[in-house]
Amino acid sequence: MKPNAENRFPSYAETKGVKWLLYELFDHLWPWSKQGWLQHKAIQMAGLAFSVAVTVAWALAANGLLGADALIGWWLGWSIYEIVIRLQCKPYIKDGPWWGRRYRPAGRMDMICYVLFKNLLIGALLFITLRNLGLLQMVS
Repeated sequence: MKPNAENRFPSYAETKGVKWLLYELFDHLWPWSKQGWLQHKAIQMAGLAFSVAVTVAWALAANGLLGADALIGWWLGWSIYEIVIRLQCKPYIKDGPWWGRRYRPAGRMDMICYVLFKNLLIGALLFITLRNLGLLQMVS
């Protein structure tokens, strides 16, 4: 999969209001572009299977059936996969504050930092939620 001119920047960049916020949320949570999703069936199926596996891992952790160390391993694996996919499907990052609308092409290190920081925040939120609900087994 090669990035092309169509997916260099998000199509919703000029959208305003709640619609823009929903597009932003979707853009952060879904690593594939429309074209990238349709381009390679093998990568598409592997990604879908991997995302289901990571979701199952979080569900097992929520039920107390998976420890924090295994969950961190799954989350790291998903992050590496997401970096590769985003570099192909959505090769841009936001330049400036999160509420801004300036985008620029992402280099490898830009994408690594973006995905790992984003997933760190999401993972921390999920860990804190599961721990406070008493559903996550912590190693002592």
